[in-house]
Amino acid sequence: MYFYMYGLLLLFDKVVFSSASSSGLPVPVVQGLGVDGDTPVDCLKANDMCNTNPQCSSSYRVMRQCLVGRDRTSMLANKQECQSAMEVLHDSALYSCRCKRGMKKELQCLQSYWSIHMGQSEGEEFYEASPYEPVDSFRLASILSGVHSSTLRATTHCLDSTRPCNPCLDATKACNLNDTCKRQRSAYIATCNKSPAPAPADTCNRKRCHKALRQFFDRVQTEHSYGLLFCSCRDSACAERRRQTIVPSCSFEEKTKPNCLELRRNCRLDPLCRSRLADFHTNCQMSSESTNSCPNEDYQACLASYVGLIGTDMTPNYMDSTPINFTISPGCTCRGSGNHEEECERFLQDFRENTCLRNAIQVFGYGTDRPKPATVPPTTSTKPDQEVNVRVTKPTLNTSEMKPDEDPCAYPICNDLEYGEKCNPSCGSKDPWMEIIEPESGSLSLKAHAWMWITCLTPLLGLLTL
Repeated sequence: MYFYMYGLLLLFDKVVFSSASSSGLPVPVVQGLGVDGDTPVDCLKANDMCNTNPQCSSSYRVMRQCLVGRDRTSMLANKQECQSAMEVLHDSALYSCRCKRGMKKELQCLQSYWSIHMGQSEGEEFYEASPYEPVDSFRLASILSGVHSSTLRATTHCLDSTRPCNPCLDATKACNLNDTCKRQRSAYIATCNKSPAPAPADTCNRKRCHKALRQFFDRVQTEHSYGLLFCSCRDSACAERRRQTIVPSCSFEEKTKPNCLELRRNCRLDPLCRSRLADFHTNCQMSSESTNSCPNEDYQACLASYVGLIGTDMTPNYMDSTPINFTISPGCTCRGSGNHEEECERFLQDFRENTCLRNAIQVFGYGTDRPKPATVPPTTSTKPDQEVNVRVTKPTLNTSEMKPDEDPCAYPICNDLEYGEKCNPSCGSKDPWMEIIEPESGSLSLKAHAWMWITCLTPLLGLLTL
């Protein structure tokens, strides 16, 4: 009899435990990390998908006809038809497609992107969204970690003020020890210094020079190319070598500087230049909500976007041989802007007074930036009637060794070498540790499960004593 009752209890226990498990909270899934349909396809695939859909392909042809001429002006003649076509394309993969930097057929992908997005609104926007997929933070962090390691190894003698120190010269030597870097660097230097046959000796083929520069930064490992471009300097000789990295006499300088707004207008006529400029504004635009003035506090993405501009009509460079308080700008001026001078100065300010870009270069050069994990969004997929409590814990800063008025986190960047170790853990990275707290329903079901056993076993123990 006792064995029979014990078997019934085991069977009842299995049923209760199964029901309790089924009502528990599922494992949280972070959106964007899995195949959830939110990941945009590249614009080449999106274009092929649209061609297989009669409605999408017809609307795409109408949109292309609406955009014949200078950007959006021709849409005004037949606005209703163009607007209807745009509404159809808004629900297609073409609207949310993106391109990858350095992908095969990158130019064709960018052309497909802009064929849709330059017709979304009338007039010219000051900032445009980047057509590129977000930068892989883990990949860039590992790359820059390797660069920092090699930079610190090569410039340890810079800690001794009595010895000569030229990190840019060290970066050049490191490049010459790498076959790919040496070959590609020699190629663009030769191209940018070569004058066309019928032209005077003081001219060069700028288009070929720009193409050679793009090939260098696309094909050479970032460990070597970034070292040449962002090396830290403490004297003018080093800074001048850094400025001469892209052969500015051909790739950057002109006898008569163009107007910046005109240069931007010409840049936006070229899909590649337009895309790289939009990417720069997306990743290097100064943000008051960030401790280091960069969007999402991401130095790496800003540096990659800056490098992407080199070899386009909007090629930027160091303006002089100032080692520390340097100024970066495209080769243009705001003279002759007329009534648009304020807009021109604002555009130029994004380069010359860009604290995000300046901090990124300085932090990279001194090797004080630390790889930070990609920010994980706190959004989780749950059932409508269940909630997940998220508790965010942050590391605390030990300020016992600091004076009350010497808080390094009060500055826009945490790249002061003296306080780097103290500041970086708390304000150098805003990435929180996320702790998922299970709802009370799960613990209540376990309590009910234990209470059932106690209630049922107590009478049995009483019978056994009899």
